[in-house]
Amino acid sequence: MPNSLTPREILETLVAFPTVSRDSNLALVDWVEGYLADFGVTAHRVYDQTGRKAAIYAHIGPQVEGGIILSGHTDVVPVDGQEWDTDPFTVTERDDRLYGRGTCDMKGFNALALAMVPYALSLDLKRPLQIALSYDEEIGCVGAPHMIADMVDRLPKAAIALIGEPTNMQVVTGQKGSVGWQVHVRGHEVHSSMMHEGVSAILEGAHLLSWVNDTNDRIRAQTPSVLAAPFDPPFSTAHTGTITGGTAHNITAKDCRFGIDVRLVPGEDAASYEASLRARVAQVEARMKAIHPDAGITLTPQFDVPPLAPEHNGRAEQIMRQATGDNGTHAVSYGTEAGQFQNAGYSAVICGPGDIAQAHQPNEYIELAQFTRGEQVLRAVVDMLTVSP
Repeated sequence: MPNSLTPREILETLVAFPTVSRDSNLALVDWVEGYLADFGVTAHRVYDQTGRKAAIYAHIGPQVEGGIILSGHTDVVPVDGQEWDTDPFTVTERDDRLYGRGTCDMKGFNALALAMVPYALSLDLKRPLQIALSYDEEIGCVGAPHMIADMVDRLPKAAIALIGEPTNMQVVTGQKGSVGWQVHVRGHEVHSSMMHEGVSAILEGAHLLSWVNDTNDRIRAQTPSVLAAPFDPPFSTAHTGTITGGTAHNITAKDCRFGIDVRLVPGEDAASYEASLRARVAQVEARMKAIHPDAGITLTPQFDVPPLAPEHNGRAEQIMRQATGDNGTHAVSYGTEAGQFQNAGYSAVICGPGDIAQAHQPNEYIELAQFTRGEQVLRAVVDMLTVSP
């Protein structure tokens, strides 16, 4: 058996791959596949449509059901425009912290998961360990569903999926889902002095942005549900982050583009929000076309991430509470792939090292204490696989 790399050495290797979501992650996947092969573990890839990205997963141990999945994503957010004190793609230790893009979100967990492979192989496993690393989580969790479907087809079904997003090693049993659309409003250009004969894509788009505000006002006026109560905030939210459009100040805008997304608490239906938005689109578009037939609105779905709903007597929750000693109730408003595993029939929970407040930030870091704690917990999780269910 080859010499095992330390978790720190694996982290340094993973961070050195600049796997920003807009770019390929295949160099990292190649390395992970080679690392696993050195231990005699066969990996499986699931490519995206372009062939430039892939998820990778593997099975360690007996070919039986009831194992545990350690799940992470390989992509990171860009560093463009951020002021870093160190090279973001080199792990730098300072003040008991490990700095670098992805150290917290979430190559820290990925490194620990890969470090568990030789440890698991040294044990007499009664149930298997499975490693699952996806792509394109940061742009809407779009890579995991294909990976999960392939795992269901190829591997003995695991009982538990542990998604290692940063939670400070707290056991998170609830997560908001999210659904998003890209909006393209097409107007008709005229001089602004004759704007009654034109259609301003920006001004008409503003009516759809009013839908965002109206939706938030309606939601906040309601009493939070039991499932929503643990979240901060305890309700769903609609949002638009960027908008572009227009040619000049004295021309009615020909185009306007922006995104709309809704973060949903468990128990709410994304389809109802889409139906409401499309009704507003139809109303605005009818007025636009009455002025010029070429005007219109295109609403393109971008992502649909299901929430993670708390499970009654959930096996994943039980295992992770035993491994961590955490008995608190925790829910998060950021998105993860946990709901996708849950929808595929796995008991799922979110628990990983690091603080989500550091994710996506310049000078992103993970505390050394969190990294060490994560390794201790994962070893305890793997130890549980030596016992028959």
